[in-house]
Amino acid sequence: MNVKEPFKDFISLNVKESIWEHFYTVAPLVVIGTKENNGFDLAPKHMVTPLGFSDFFGFVCTPRHNTYQNIKKHLRFSVSFVKPDQILLSSLAAIPRCAVNNFSKDITDQIPTVMNQDQTAIFIEDSYVMLDCRLHKIIDGFDDYSLITGKIENALVHKNYKIVSDKGQQKQIYDHPLLAYIAQGRFASIKETLSYPYPKDFQR
Repeated sequence: MNVKEPFKDFISLNVKESIWEHFYTVAPLVVIGTKENNGFDLAPKHMVTPLGFSDFFGFVCTPRHNTYQNIKKHLRFSVSFVKPDQILLSSLAAIPRCAVNNFSKDITDQIPTVMNQDQTAIFIEDSYVMLDCRLHKIIDGFDDYSLITGKIENALVHKNYKIVSDKGQQKQIYDHPLLAYIAQGRFASIKETLSYPYPKDFQR
């Protein structure tokens, strides 16, 4: 009997270097908003996640970026979950991080945004989810990167993206697709989905 070697088709990666540029992974894409001087800063992020099933949210950043320093100073940040047709807006938000960024602030100022009622948080206009977060804690030490965590104090979801029942989920997502970031450097509009095959009596 011919027994296949379990790792025959695999290639070993050097874990002393970044392994993440050697294969594709799927992630959300959001835009983080922070207070900066007399205005606000916007920055796209894909290393993001809810922290549990309650009201905590986290993302990866670095002290080299304004986002990190702004949050450390003002203790707040906002999160905009953008739609597939807003991918260009998320790209424009990244311009201040470019090496050549003449007029970059003028460009990002043209991104359509909305503010919360007390003018302390900024969001990408028409995002399908908007989160207003207070800094919970910053965990440094992941080499040059840090995990920034926040407690969600206010949350909004667009009416077309609110789950109202278990029925019609595929049609809802088809009519109102979700944006996925395919690291590194690609994106997808998700319209086709299937129900996950949970085992019987599965509990969260």
